[in-house]
Amino acid sequence: MAAAAAPRALGTLRAGRARLAAACCARWRLGPGARLPGSWRGPRAAPAVWARGWASAAGGSAPRRGYSSDVKPEDELRVRYLDEENRGIVVLGINRAYAKNSFSKNLIKMLSKAVDALKSDKKVRTIIVRSEVPGVFCAGADLKERVKMNPSEVGPFVSKTRAVMNEVANLPVPTIAAIDGLALGGGLELALACDIRVAASSAKMGLVETKLAIIPGGGGTQRLPRAVGMSLAKELIFSARVLDGQEAKAVGLISHVLEQNPEGDAAYRKALDLAREFLPQGPVAMRVAKLAINQGMEVDLVTGLAIEEACYAQTIPTKDRLEGLLAFKEKRSPRYKGE
Repeated sequence: MAAAAAPRALGTLRAGRARLAAACCARWRLGPGARLPGSWRGPRAAPAVWARGWASAAGGSAPRRGYSSDVKPEDELRVRYLDEENRGIVVLGINRAYAKNSFSKNLIKMLSKAVDALKSDKKVRTIIVRSEVPGVFCAGADLKERVKMNPSEVGPFVSKTRAVMNEVANLPVPTIAAIDGLALGGGLELALACDIRVAASSAKMGLVETKLAIIPGGGGTQRLPRAVGMSLAKELIFSARVLDGQEAKAVGLISHVLEQNPEGDAAYRKALDLAREFLPQGPVAMRVAKLAINQGMEVDLVTGLAIEEACYAQTIPTKDRLEGLLAFKEKRSPRYKGE
């Protein structure tokens, strides 16, 4: 009886895995003939409003930065679409110098709005998250604002923050966090929500919430173990330890560490170099590759391979795949359109 039941159980398991793989693709509307996220037309983020002291650097590299404590609420997050050889790269710049770029209600609202616009923008190929304030990436929650909240307000605000971090993590295109300064608490959680993290050796980062008798609430307890392993993540959270760039690289928290330059934007420049490496690749392939990796890491290997198969199938009928083959045959660079 047990022997007879085993094949049925195996069949049920396989069917369940197939349904999960299909559901993962359906989550991004990746059914047969369906268009991928970001190929839908949607509202474009509002044009950036630049503060005095900014000027484009030669060659499309980092602009010079200037800041003031007199920043309008709508300027606390700036969305910049790069052009020319950097077309397709979008930079999200946090700009709350007077509060060390800490997360306020307004900043979380603006970040959510920007991410919502970017996820449906077909022209976006890679997103860089950086600071426009020298020496700091993001210091976490705005504690001056937090202390004024009623206890009943704290939970919903933390839930909203966590939801925004999830929105960043679920962006369909590659995301890079450029950490050129302090990244504590929610600041590190924002970086953890990005696909790739690069930092200056002088940067400081850590989940320090236990010092305040709370725990990381923006996904840190889940994403840090996935980045550095469970045991080390527990050690870092229990101790509220702060790591510099070299230490963060050694434990696998970041992918690249750079000596800081006189302009204070070494990590951003490295992030820009990485983004430029991504630009020539097929947009559809980039999106489904990210989806396959993200979803596959949450399941067993067999189910992950089924997800990969379902995602690969989405690239077969695309014009970009045919263009890639034709370009190879003609010995030229491909001209992908994300179709």
